Amino acid sequence: MSNQPVTLHPPSSPSASPRVFDYALVDVFAESSLQGNQLAIFSDARGLSDEEMQALAREMKLSETTFILPRAPEVERERGVQVRIFTVAEELQFAGHPTLGTASWLYQNHATLPDAEQVTLDLRVGPIPVRFRAPTPAEQGVFGTMKQNDPTFGDIHDRVTLADALGLSIDDLDPDLPAQTVSTGMAFCIVPLKSLAVAARLEIPQQKARTYLERSDAKFFHCITRASASSGADWHARMQFYNGEDPATGSASGCTIAYLVRHGLAASGKPIVIEQGIEMLRPSRIHVSATIAGETVSEVFVGGRTIPVAMGRLFLP
Repeated sequence: MSNQPVTLHPPSSPSASPRVFDYALVDVFAESSLQGNQLAIFSDARGLSDEEMQALAREMKLSETTFILPRAPEVERERGVQVRIFTVAEELQFAGHPTLGTASWLYQNHATLPDAEQVTLDLRVGPIPVRFRAPTPAEQGVFGTMKQNDPTFGDIHDRVTLADALGLSIDDLDPDLPAQTVSTGMAFCIVPLKSLAVAARLEIPQQKARTYLERSDAKFFHCITRASASSGADWHARMQFYNGEDPATGSASGCTIAYLVRHGLAASGKPIVIEQGIEMLRPSRIHVSATIAGETVSEVFVGGRTIPVAMGRLFLP
């Protein structure tokens, strides 16, 4: 079998040449290839309509797909690289693993920003900076850390109603911790579960969940419990939504560390690790920290490793 690289040719068309869009696949919050949360990145989405971006996200069938919209170098230096984020169903104002993954790809591939210490993305929620440490020859991919917006804290959720929406009993929830909405750009209901055993059998009924969330101040649930002492992580998380299950949720992890610091469950400014994706065989490691002064939480940092795994080319009429 030949090891020569394959040359991709556009499909023949009798009427017009197709439009060609290059994309990359990366694994985000991964320690090794084929772990973490997959992300598709279209490196130059100029010429795509909103409807086409949404259709391409459905085509990718991943948690999220991002679209880079290149601008003049002076604009990107001042305002950041413009990026839009889509799930299979909608455009998001902010999401963590697409932010980290796209910035990491730019860190390695951008024409004027390669190996920059910091890459700023211009998202719908505003500029989000991502800082990088120089990789060693033995490392896979790159390690970056994003600074999320300062958190806002919302409603405390009724335990009985919440448990029903999650397909759980009230005894499955941590009896000592409140479920609360937190947002650093995307609102999550942070749900502390009683144990890892409860987390392992979590299967959120999505119709009930959507009905509940539509009446609440949260968009998604992020369920957490303390990790096993042997795991090397501090907290264990699961995030199930209309697209199935998310192997790693960077936006929710920022909300989670803000919640943990606010409720005295993590030390101010001390990095901890959240593991996610274990049950779906996509283990993820999310490094988080936040600072509290009085009752104000700020300096929310979420980091992890991004590993490139594939490249492709897509043809549209």
